[in-house]
Amino acid sequence: MTETPPGPPATPATPPRFRYADFVMAAFVTVLLLSNVIGAGKVAEITVPGLGTIPFGAGLLFFPVSYVIGDVLTEVYGYARARRVIWTGFAALVFMAFMSWAVVAMPPAADWGNQDAYTRVFGQVPRIVAASIVAFWAGEFVNAYVLAKMKIWTGGRYLWTRTIGSTVVGQGVDSALFYPIAFLGVEGWTTELVVTVALTQWALKTAWEALLTPATYAAVGWLKRREGVDVFDTDTDFSPFR
Repeated sequence: MTETPPGPPATPATPPRFRYADFVMAAFVTVLLLSNVIGAGKVAEITVPGLGTIPFGAGLLFFPVSYVIGDVLTEVYGYARARRVIWTGFAALVFMAFMSWAVVAMPPAADWGNQDAYTRVFGQVPRIVAASIVAFWAGEFVNAYVLAKMKIWTGGRYLWTRTIGSTVVGQGVDSALFYPIAFLGVEGWTTELVVTVALTQWALKTAWEALLTPATYAAVGWLKRREGVDVFDTDTDFSPFR
């Protein structure tokens, strides 16, 4: 009796290839880095009728966009892919902090007279850098987790409830970590001031992202149609360290 030779091994299933996921990740990391480099160093102000002049960090206008992109990632591609992007952003922040420190610390050329200006722009206080990295990491993971869970609870309906709800919690964690770590105990920063600034920034960031809800709807709808995917994290391991 002749034995039939074994056939070729079965081809393992491959994960779906998304056309736009890498572009969304690039946008996320770009907004994250630029809002920390360009926006964090400037205090702007706006005059509001009845309230007077209100100062705010210029990065406030752009940093919440990273949360919008994070919402889009989790809503369209699921928590697991958002987790990879958050870790990518975390690594980029750490490298940016290291590079800023290294370049500022390098001895300037004798005939280069811009060291003081360069240090003022790119020099970073280690405590504030640490606070920013920790707050980003925790806030983004909480944001992604809450949105993924709410998507299951709502059966994929009422997108605005989970984009805003996840932002309320995620930005709350971000502000609750950043301001105490960065400023509590620093001269001129009383505990009351730290709490007031944290609550104010949390409210402003949340309100700004809520105003961006139509843009979030447009981006989510466009990507779902183009990618042909709508992930529900029913069996996902939500550990940040997977």
